[in-house]
Amino acid sequence: MAPPQRHTRLTIAGLTVVLASVLALLFSSTQGHDESSYLADVAHLRQIQHLDAHWDLNVLKSRFAINTHYDPLVDHLLELHQLQAKLGVLVAGQSSGAPPALAQSIEALDQAILQKTGLVEHFKSHNSVLRNSLAFLPDAAHDLRQSVSAATGGTTSTLRRVSEGANDVLLAVLVYMQDGADDKAAAIDTELDQLAAEKRHLPTSIGDSVDIFASHARTVLREHKAVNGLLTRIAAVPVTMRIEDINNLLSDEQRQAAANDHRDHQYLLAVAALLTALLAYAAFSLIRNHGLIKRVNQQRQLEEANERLEQRVRQRTMELHAAQAELVTTARQAGMAEIATNVLHNVGNVLNSVNVSAGLVSRRVHTSKTAGLAWAVRMMNEHAADLGDFLTRDEKGKLLPEYLNKLAEALTAEQASILEELGQLTKSVDHIKDIVATQQSYAGASHLVEPIQIRDLVDDALRMNAGALMRHDVTVIKEIAEVPVLLLDRHRVLQILVNLISNAKQAMDATTGRPHQMTLRVEIVEFVDPADGAAGRCLQICVKDEGEGIAAENLMRIFTHGFTTRQNGHGFGLHSCALAAREMGGTLTARSDGPGCGATFTLELPLKAEESAS
Repeated sequence: MAPPQRHTRLTIAGLTVVLASVLALLFSSTQGHDESSYLADVAHLRQIQHLDAHWDLNVLKSRFAINTHYDPLVDHLLELHQLQAKLGVLVAGQSSGAPPALAQSIEALDQAILQKTGLVEHFKSHNSVLRNSLAFLPDAAHDLRQSVSAATGGTTSTLRRVSEGANDVLLAVLVYMQDGADDKAAAIDTELDQLAAEKRHLPTSIGDSVDIFASHARTVLREHKAVNGLLTRIAAVPVTMRIEDINNLLSDEQRQAAANDHRDHQYLLAVAALLTALLAYAAFSLIRNHGLIKRVNQQRQLEEANERLEQRVRQRTMELHAAQAELVTTARQAGMAEIATNVLHNVGNVLNSVNVSAGLVSRRVHTSKTAGLAWAVRMMNEHAADLGDFLTRDEKGKLLPEYLNKLAEALTAEQASILEELGQLTKSVDHIKDIVATQQSYAGASHLVEPIQIRDLVDDALRMNAGALMRHDVTVIKEIAEVPVLLLDRHRVLQILVNLISNAKQAMDATTGRPHQMTLRVEIVEFVDPADGAAGRCLQICVKDEGEGIAAENLMRIFTHGFTTRQNGHGFGLHSCALAAREMGGTLTARSDGPGCGATFTLELPLKAEESAS
């Protein structure tokens, strides 16, 4: 029997190693998909598109003289080039199998931006000339009219025609700047030619003024057409199109990577299931062989029993001699035991919430709608050859698209619900970790004080007790005043609230004949310090229950370590809460009108001067 059993064990060990290796390889492959690089690429593309839009806007502002200088046209160029470089580096490092079209699209985007930069430089040159001539044209017309008024030679009619012609040209140029029609430009050229013809009959001084005026007017006509052409060419540069091409390619690659990642996860689950089955078989074999091994060892154990008994007698004698030394160690460990008990108590409260969240997630996974998806896919595979006819003519096929839509909605809602419960589960686990860290730091370490919205902290404490409150049909009434964000020790306050809510629920377990109702009241109250008479403000949190109440003689003892009125209580919860409140500079008090009248626990935490002022 030994050789076959050995062969079986070797086979199981070999299969275990192989499956574990495959599992490790699949797990490493699932870790290679990183969506952050894709999001970074998309963010850079959106920033480039945003800067390009600002660039176009500043070009138009410069065209209409809203911008008095050209600095806005170059302010974003450095940032734009930096984003181009970062985009190239991110895409190059994102995937070794990136499609060549992606690199080509990035190169095309670089060329488009380079082309647009050159066109903007030409625009700046022509627009500067245009704006200068346009700005000087009214002055030139004014100078011409003054020259005509002061002229001593020439006929009066000629001078009048020159003056009127200059006014007409100035008005036509201003209209042309708004319209830009070619017929208006031709009309202006004709009027300028008429002015040039009239110049021969005028004195030299007026002729020079006419030449200056005509030169600026023709410059406006020429540069206006050139500037409009450059604006058209700038608008035609396909920067946005190149950005969309890159975005589409990145989206396609991201979808492919996500599909591969999903496939690897399916394989990972399958291999994990096989490995689990193999380990279960190995465990079953070990349990089956345990009886045989136990019977073989019984005789040996009987032989060794007498020797062990003698050794125990000798050890007991040595222990008695060491008892005095151990008493000192025991006294030191007693304090450590108290801290450990507090930790277990607080962790036990939070574990109720963990169990509820884990149960909800488990039930939702077991009742998942994914089986419906498998059924729909199987039906489509069965009709793969005539899928179109099946979906349009068959009665079941016609219902399939609507079924898939509803199934997608159900799976989406199911995923959101599971994610929400997992978030609550993570928050509870984090709270357990913080409870342990808080208890470990009691030896003088400072606690973290952070800005807290007390309403959120109350909701977290209720959520951690939600399962127990629901099981015992407890109605919670929240009377929370408008309280600003305060600087508090989050985990200590949360520890106190969880304990008080749990105690209030337990106090109402034994009461019958009346509703189980708990009231949570939060407000800021004024107080006067009895030591120095100084006025101040404090945060007051009250937890009131309609439970069994507290006898008058127990109101002060209830916070003593080890004191409890419950049959299965241990007397550590309220004691640790009182210590936590005292370490935060506050107080925790209890009030009750007697047995059967319920109880109210009040936590008061003083506010600092800056918090009171806010």
